[in-house]
Amino acid sequence: MLKLRSKLPDVGVTIFSVMTALAKEHKAINLSQGFPDFDVEPELIERVNAHMHNGANQYAPMQGVPVLREKIARKVNHCYGAVYDPATEITVTSGATEALFAAVAAVVRKDDEVIIFEPAYDAYAPVITLNGGIPRYIQLKSPDYRIDWDEVEDTISPKTRLMILNSPHNPTGTILTRQDMDALKQIIAPTNIMILSDEVYEHIIFDDCRHESMVRDPELASRSFVVSSFGKTYHTTGWKIGYCLAPAMLTRELQRVHQFLTFSSNTPVQYAYADILDKEEHYSELAQFYQRKRDLFLELMDGSRFSPVPCKGTYFQMMKYASISSEPDTDFVRRITMEHGVAAIPISVFYNSRQDHHVVRFCFAKKDDTLKKAAEQLCRI
Repeated sequence: MLKLRSKLPDVGVTIFSVMTALAKEHKAINLSQGFPDFDVEPELIERVNAHMHNGANQYAPMQGVPVLREKIARKVNHCYGAVYDPATEITVTSGATEALFAAVAAVVRKDDEVIIFEPAYDAYAPVITLNGGIPRYIQLKSPDYRIDWDEVEDTISPKTRLMILNSPHNPTGTILTRQDMDALKQIIAPTNIMILSDEVYEHIIFDDCRHESMVRDPELASRSFVVSSFGKTYHTTGWKIGYCLAPAMLTRELQRVHQFLTFSSNTPVQYAYADILDKEEHYSELAQFYQRKRDLFLELMDGSRFSPVPCKGTYFQMMKYASISSEPDTDFVRRITMEHGVAAIPISVFYNSRQDHHVVRFCFAKKDDTLKKAAEQLCRI
């Protein structure tokens, strides 16, 4: 008999796959998994086709095609005033999650501790565990899901190797402020702790707030892997192209891992992104586009028994349902999917301890008609 000891014995199929499958089975509106139901910009598809027809169909360079890395460097400088060398400090990856994996694998060794703020994207902890690290969890503080920096300082130990930050934050929609960045810088200044900054929703930030990227501050940037996503910015989640900014020393270590994960990423898609990256309107108008959708969804849900949690960024809206039911959030999302035709994500799955605060997450990256139909059905609950 074949015997196997799992490296991730407590990990099953992700909740995103589970809820998407349940939504398909019951023909429900899928507000669970985070992808748009509207079309990609025609220009972008045209550019992919053009590059395919022009022969860009073989392996790209491991680091990413040079023109795309150059355009990324130019954009980062334009948006944040930061300077990154496209030859030594930028890596194009097969999605942001691959970049996250490569960064953790590059620097985390056995028994190193990694600080995670929860609720947290469910890929962080398994990647740490696979690389022999130990996750150390700090909970964001209700009701506004802020970081308690005194607790962070108390949690840091001589074994702390890495801190993972995510802003705008999935699933809560909170953002780091200038005060947060100052506190972070003060706490880690005397340490050798590195930062993995998940900034995939960098252009989806609301109410005239500014995205406080790690790259804005030279001291923080000097010890940070900063990860972003073309999929989130250009409505192309299925194309799976992301990138990582990091100082040359960190980039070298990341690329040592990256080359044995995917080696290189989709060639014609990389060239297509490079073609349109100089067109600022593709990302500068994204916040306004999604803020309108957030506001529409909140307006449509105003007559429901759900209570919204303030959302400053991402394309997710958390809702409390305590006035509707006391059932566990995992049961509640299954029930509303099957009985009311709308799928959501339970927030307890974003906690290591599976804490249940009777909160669920809806994705509003959908056509207006989809949001109207979903809200109509949710308001009947």
